Amino acid sequence: MKIQERTGAGAGRSAAPAQPAVGDRLPTPPRERKPALAALAVLLILVGALGATMLVLQVGDRIEVVKVTKQIPAGQSVSGSNVESVLVVEDPEINYIPWTQLDALKELKAVSTIPANVVAVGEMFGDEAKVPDGKSVVGLSLKEGQYPAGIEPGDTVAAYRVGGRGSSSGSEADEDGGAAAGTSSSVIVEQARVNSAPDQKGGDGSIVSSANLPVTLVVDSAQVAALAQAASNGEVALVLVPGN
Repeated sequence: MKIQERTGAGAGRSAAPAQPAVGDRLPTPPRERKPALAALAVLLILVGALGATMLVLQVGDRIEVVKVTKQIPAGQSVSGSNVESVLVVEDPEINYIPWTQLDALKELKAVSTIPANVVAVGEMFGDEAKVPDGKSVVGLSLKEGQYPAGIEPGDTVAAYRVGGRGSSSGSEADEDGGAAAGTSSSVIVEQARVNSAPDQKGGDGSIVSSANLPVTLVVDSAQVAALAQAASNGEVALVLVPGN
C-alpha cells in the first residue's frame, strides 16, 4: 500500500507544466513589410545621383569666352581694356566668341554700340559699322582747346563754329566744355555722339593733352555739310552736353 501512494504522488508532480528557462526571449510577431516606401527611397537616391551627375557634366562643358566690360561704340574694336574672359555653359545655339580668338576679334569692328557687361557674340562684330538711317559719321581733327579734356566714345557733345577772338556776340563755352572763352561761336550740331576718340589717360590715370585729337562723330545727315566745312577751316569746337 505505501509503495503505491508514493508512486502516485510522484506521478502528480511530473505532470506539472514545464517553466521557461530564465533568459529565453518570447517569440515576436513578424514585421510588416512596406515595399512602397522602399521603392520611394530607391527612387530618391537615383534622382539625387542623376542631379549630381548633371552638375558635373555642366561644369565640364563650360568654355572661356569674351565679355565686354566697357561700352564699345559702333565702328570701334575690342582692346585689352574693354573686355575680359568669363566661363559660360557651352550652347551650340549661341555664337559665343572664344577667348582664344581675341586677337582675331581685334581686327573687326562693332556693327552697333555694344553696352558694357554683356557676353560678346559673333553677330555684334563685322568689317564695318552699321550707321543708323538718317545718320552719318564725320571725322574731325581738333587742336587743344577745341575739345573737352577726357572726351571718350559714347559721350554726347555739341559742335560749335568758332571764329576770331574779341567778339562779344555769340555764346561762349566754358573751359571745361572745350571752347576757349572769349571766342564767338554758333551752334552747328546741338547733339552728336562721339563714335571714336583716342584714350587721353596716362598710365597714372591723369589726362594727357595732345596737340591734335582725331575724333569721329555720329550726326544727322542734314548737318554733315556745315560740320565738314567748319572742320576743314579749323573752326569747330566741341562741348560736352550736360547730363550725358
